[in-house]
Amino acid sequence: MGIILASQSPRRKELLELAEIEHRIVVSEVEELLDKDLDVAGQVQDLAIQKACKVAELYPQETIIGADTIVVLDGKILGKPKDEQDAFNTLKALSGRIHQVMTGVSIINKEKELITSFVNITEVEFYFVTDEWILNYISSGEPMDKAGSYGIQGKGFELVKSISGDYYSVMGLPIAQLKRTLTHLNLI
Repeated sequence: MGIILASQSPRRKELLELAEIEHRIVVSEVEELLDKDLDVAGQVQDLAIQKACKVAELYPQETIIGADTIVVLDGKILGKPKDEQDAFNTLKALSGRIHQVMTGVSIINKEKELITSFVNITEVEFYFVTDEWILNYISSGEPMDKAGSYGIQGKGFELVKSISGDYYSVMGLPIAQLKRTLTHLNLI
């Protein structure tokens, strides 16, 4: 029995390695459909559950970790940018503002009839940034595969004025909370 991370995110992999949690990766092939009947925290939690469930179908004896991260501004989910203009619009909207980063995590082991999940919410405040800075940042390519169009662990650190909550959750996985949960459930 082992742990499988149902994610292709290199940041989540790095965080599990940092926490010394042995695992392997099986990418979850689910279409990320949001349940509009849920609030935004419920939606990100549901996505994490969907990802973990898909992999758990293939590996019922393993412990599966699914995760999803969203950025929320004024109650609206800001996903990964569709293109450079979308990234620009997102970063312009976040400039000088406070937003929430929500990471949903799901842990499933079908054989043990175990399913648990949680959502970690962190508030991030951005500095005001110029259009020129935003365009330079977009030209680096970094924002293009990230929720909210920024990576706090990369050049996006220059945006962050303050953070209230879990830095690692903003990276994509609240690793301390996850490790404590896995330990509490006797899974590691």
